[in-house]
Order: sequence, then structure tokens, then C-alpha cells
Amino acid sequence: MKILAIAAAALLLASESQSFAPTPLSTRSASRPHFSAASTLNAAATTGEEDLELTRQIIMSHVAKTGEDDEGVEVDEEYLPSHNKNPDDYPANDLMIRAALGREDVERTPVWLFRQAGRHLPEYHAYKQTTGRSFLDMLSFPEDVAECTMQPVRRYDMDAAILFSDILVIAEALNIEVTMPGGVGILVPCPLVGPADMKERVPSKDKLNVDFVNDKLGHVMESVRLIRKQMKEEGISIPLIGFSAAPWTLLFYMVGGSSKKKQHIGMEWLHSHPEASRELLDSLTTIVIEYMAQQVENGANMLQLFEAMGMMIEQPEFNEFAMPCLKKIADELKGRYPDVPLMVFSRGASFANEELSKLGYDVVTIDGSVDRSTARDVVGGRTGLQGNYDPSELIVENGKTVDTVKQSAKELLEALGTQRLIANLGEGLGGKESPELVNAFVEAIHEESEKMISESKSN
Repeated sequence: MKILAIAAAALLLASESQSFAPTPLSTRSASRPHFSAASTLNAAATTGEEDLELTRQIIMSHVAKTGEDDEGVEVDEEYLPSHNKNPDDYPANDLMIRAALGREDVERTPVWLFRQAGRHLPEYHAYKQTTGRSFLDMLSFPEDVAECTMQPVRRYDMDAAILFSDILVIAEALNIEVTMPGGVGILVPCPLVGPADMKERVPSKDKLNVDFVNDKLGHVMESVRLIRKQMKEEGISIPLIGFSAAPWTLLFYMVGGSSKKKQHIGMEWLHSHPEASRELLDSLTTIVIEYMAQQVENGANMLQLFEAMGMMIEQPEFNEFAMPCLKKIADELKGRYPDVPLMVFSRGASFANEELSKLGYDVVTIDGSVDRSTARDVVGGRTGLQGNYDPSELIVENGKTVDTVKQSAKELLEALGTQRLIANLGEGLGGKESPELVNAFVEAIHEESEKMISESKSN
């Protein structure tokens, strides 16, 4: 192992010079040393001989408490998640994980973007054309999923990759056909028409276990494994985010709701069939938990839960029907994986953010409607924040330039702060955004946050 070679070389140098001041051995993050002479032994050498012995003790103490990944990069055991202590599976760039968990300050603010893969990238459209497959069809081919997941992290200095998938793969696994004909959003041609239809078509809760997930959604897990393999082969060592739609969002679509029409039908279901709604939401909660858990088991480092249709439910119904599901998901996943960051986004329902911050999630995402000046007060230090940059700032046709992007990125950081923040959008990329301006945003977040953090330390 490389660490042993480094240790031996250090000892040799020390024995020759009789004076050696150890520096951090890790190449993972120059700004975050993984051991310290003072903290390790709390002692000082007064002679050359004592100096040599102190050096040896420091190095051997460090060797004892660290692992190495397969590239010889050291990882302190304290940073490895409790469910997986293999250093090979921990990303060299763990900025997002540390920012999300909030256990220590970070050296710069991490950034990734909703829908960073796909729509706005010319390489995505070129690849899609070569496959001859539709978006939904590609999701059944792990090699397509892996390629599309990798495209944005090859192009941009993102701090995480996100699984290229769709929020309704669970609905499809539950015998609900989903189509995307283009221009009209997501369509469910044969929605559930009532409790009897639900009981006939949707598998019972007791069947929605790990085996069910691996049977119906095994191609997703294969995709996760393939992405991790591809990332390793390409030397891109960042977290992989797994995700799922939340139960209310799934119910909304399964009963025939749409972002473009029939927006009322989800609420009608809750009022017309309250008991059946609770039963369906309970089943959806069960499969969401197992689906997200299996993504972790297959290599995902972080999890994002999307309540994407939060704008289609009123606050009283959200609190009665949706919130208990979100609480159960947080309880279960954080119970199983306390060191895997769990992020939640209740899009269009920012009224829920305060309560969500009390449920055990590590990060609450804020959409574009949230007032940045009060966002921190709402979550009260219980969670980190994610969001809420306006993607229209990334569209050249809107008169935006690299300079305007840099300024608006700086304003985001000034308003929300640099710590316990994941810079992201308030809405996913829609396809009109300029790759040049997206890159400018990513770079501006990194450069400006690093500068702000450095200045705060010197003050």
C-alpha cells in the first residue's frame, strides 16, 4: 500500500536529517488534513532522537486509523459511512457529503444541478439519436443510463453525479403505464379510477419488499453499479446521488394527475377516497424506502427525495396525507444509513419546509419562491439548505452572460451563506440553458465561496 511506502520514506528522511516536521499525507483535500501531530499525540520533540520517535508514532497512528482506496488515496475511517467501511467506495471529493451532514465546515460550497444530465447538453441529444431510443426507453438500458449520468460530470466540475432516471419508475413497477409523447409532459393513459381498481392493479404492501424492488427495478440497480464502475474507470471520484419521487407525487400521477391538465384530480382522490388514499400512500412509502435503500446498497452515496408535485396539494391535506409519509421515509432511511445524506425537495410547497427540517432530513431544498433572507430562519439550523438559483439566469436569450451569472451566483452565496449549503437550482434545467453559462455558474460558486470562506477565516 502506498501509505506504507510514504511512511517508510518519511522515516528514512527523518533518520537522515534528525529533524522532520510531518505534513498531511492525504491527497484527497489539501485544505482538510486527516491527521495532526498536535491532535494525535499532543506532544513535542525536544531532541533529534525524540523527533524521530515522534514522527514514527504519528505515522503509525495514522496508518492504523486510515484506509486506502484502490488508487492509494487515504480515507480517515471517521469519514466512512457506517454501512460501508470500504474506502474504495468513498469519493475522493466528499465536499457534498460533508456539506450535507454539517458535521464540519467545508473549504468551498459544493454545487450540482437538478436535471444536469440530458436536455441542455448537445452530447446528450447526439447520443440519444445514435441509440434511436426515447428517454423512457433509455432508462431500461444501464449502459444508456451510465453514459447520460456521466456526460455532465465530464463537462463540468460538479461535486456530485445524479442517477439518470425518472420520478415515475416506481409507478411503472406498480403496473401503471407512463408515457411522454412530447410537448405535453408526463401522461398516464390508464390511471387508477377508484379503490377497487387500485386493489386489483397495485400489488399489496406486503409484496413491496427488497425482492420486489430487485425484480421490477433491478435494471436501475444495475445502472447504479455500472455508473460507479464508469466513474472509477474515468477517475471521477465524486458522490453519486440516488433518488425517488415521494409518495404524494406518485399518487398524483397514478390517479391521472398532470402538470398540464387534470391538476385537480389528486386532491379529489384524497377527498373522495381518504382511506384508499392512505392505503396507497402507505404502500408507496414502503416501496420508496426499499427502492432508495437498494440504491445505497448498490453504490449511491447520497439520496434525494422529490415531492415534485407539492404545488398540487393544499397545506391541510399535505400535513394530513403527505407529511406522515415523508416522516416515515426519513425515520427509516436515516435509521439504516445515518451517514448517507438524505435531501428532500417539496417543490411548490415551501410552507412545509419548517416541518420537514424537524423530521431528520439532512438538507431541505428551497425552490425559487423562497425568500433567501428568511430561509435559514425557517429551518432553524436543524438542516442544511439546497437551491435556489433561477435557471433562467443561464439562458443567453434572456440577455444573460458569464458576468451576469457570476454576479447572481455571488448574490446567492451572500444571501444563503457558504456553509451547510449545496448550491443548486430552484427548478430543474429545462433545455434552453447555455452550457457555457452553466459552467460559469459552477465555477463562480466554487471560486467565490472559496474566497468568502478564506476571508472569513482571516477576519
